[in-house]
Parts: sequence; structure tokens; C-alpha cells
Amino acid sequence: MSYFHRVRKALALPLILSLIVSTFPVTAFSAENVSTDQLIVESMVSADRELVRDFMSRVEVREQMQLLGVDPDEALDRVSSLSDGEIQQIAGEITTAPAGGDGLGTIVGAAVTIFIILLITDILCLTNFFSFTTCAR
Repeated sequence: MSYFHRVRKALALPLILSLIVSTFPVTAFSAENVSTDQLIVESMVSADRELVRDFMSRVEVREQMQLLGVDPDEALDRVSSLSDGEIQQIAGEITTAPAGGDGLGTIVGAAVTIFIILLITDILCLTNFFSFTTCAR
């Protein structure tokens, strides 16, 4: 009979522990199908975030931010809180913006703007700059 007591005591503790563990609430896991489009969008957003972080980590960009009175580290922290759409928009502007700017385009744009302003003021009889215009009065 002592043999059965020893076996019963040896089995009692593991059985009690397994019963206690099995009564804990179990979190349910669910698996969902993930489409290829979702994976592509997530990887593109991740790549865009990395592009913006790399751009803002450049020395010349950080110097320009300091000249404008912006703390580069704080700006970099704020980039991480932007939404996916905002990150994609900024990354698109980074990739499509001209590297050094177009000085000729700026000069031509300014000249055309000045010409149009002078032409309108000549037509409205406020100035007499062009000889080929006639006053509207």
C-alpha cells in the first residue's frame, strides 16, 4: 500500500499544476489573409520613412535647419509621428525636387511676372511704359 501512496503523491503535484495552468485564460490568436498589395504598400511606406530619415540626417540639411532656427533632432523625432500619407508626400517631393534649383527658370518667371504687371498697368492707364498698348479709357 505504501507503493500506491508514493505514486499518488508523485503524480498529485504535476496534476495539480497542470490543472491550475490550464484554467488560466488563453489569449486567442487569429490569422488573417494578407494581400500582396498590403505588403507592397507597407514596404513602400517603410522605404519612404527611411528615405526621409536619411534626407534629414544629411549634414547640409541639418545645417540649413539650424540656420532656420529648427532643432534637427526634434524635427527628426517629429518625422516618426507623421502619418503614412504625409511621409509618402514628403518622400515624393524629395525624389522629384531638382537638386540645385533652376536659376534660369526663376529669372524667366520673374521677368514674365513683371512684364504682365506692367502690361496690365499700361492698359488700365496707370503707367505709360509700353508704346504698343492703348489706354482702356
